[in-house]
Amino acid sequence: MSELSETVAKLLEKIRQQKPLLHHITNFVVMNDTANVTLALGALPVMAHAKEEVAEMVGIAGALVLNPGTLTPEWVNSMIVAGKRANEIGIPIILDPVGAGATRLRTESNLRLLSELRIAVLRGNPGEVGTLAGLGGKVKGVESVEELRDPLQVACGLASKFKTTVAITGKRDIISDGKRAIAVDNGHIMLKTITGTGCMATTVIAAFVAVENDHLIATAAGLACFGLAAELAAAEAKGPGSFKTALFDSLYNLSTEQIMAGARVQFL
Repeated sequence: MSELSETVAKLLEKIRQQKPLLHHITNFVVMNDTANVTLALGALPVMAHAKEEVAEMVGIAGALVLNPGTLTPEWVNSMIVAGKRANEIGIPIILDPVGAGATRLRTESNLRLLSELRIAVLRGNPGEVGTLAGLGGKVKGVESVEELRDPLQVACGLASKFKTTVAITGKRDIISDGKRAIAVDNGHIMLKTITGTGCMATTVIAAFVAVENDHLIATAAGLACFGLAAELAAAEAKGPGSFKTALFDSLYNLSTEQIMAGARVQFL
């Protein structure tokens, strides 16, 4: 039983009590799944992309998720409008740089978001984060195909450069705000058998950031809960289809006792 695990459990309960609204400007591939993950956690989702309404919508949200997974220049412009309004009124922004490194448009769009907005949390796979750090991370489509040599150093460096919290997710999740770092060892290989689990992890982080101002702790808590839910789901699943259903059920039913017994989260 660790102090961090107890904090994770308390923050999950806080989400269920406060039910923060998460404004998503996200991709078509997993839009429905990220909405359902939001509900399973106890938060509320809204997907709003039109430039004409995003500033108004983010004004009533607890967090803003930017996910250019099926990006167009028009969507990026909507993200900038929503993001600037979020910065004005103190709404945290969580950026998922889907496919950064796969094409020039994706890389440049994500770097633009990082340079023009104050991003609270950047969560990506090793290839995406390596690309944004200027290390030439290898990405095939939206999947990372190479691990970073020193993810802790990369996370710390990129967090300091953009004054944000960086989470590099994989077998071991590494999170840093540039000064502190946390590792999360929860998760399961079955997460790779269904699409959009990275996007779902970003949404889970957003729910925690909406209720906790320490973004390092909030990000670690979100990844610990999502990874633990995946472990519990995998124990019940017979394949990818039943795993996806069980993942939603595990998030919905995740208890303090399960977190205290199963969360593997520690400061580095």
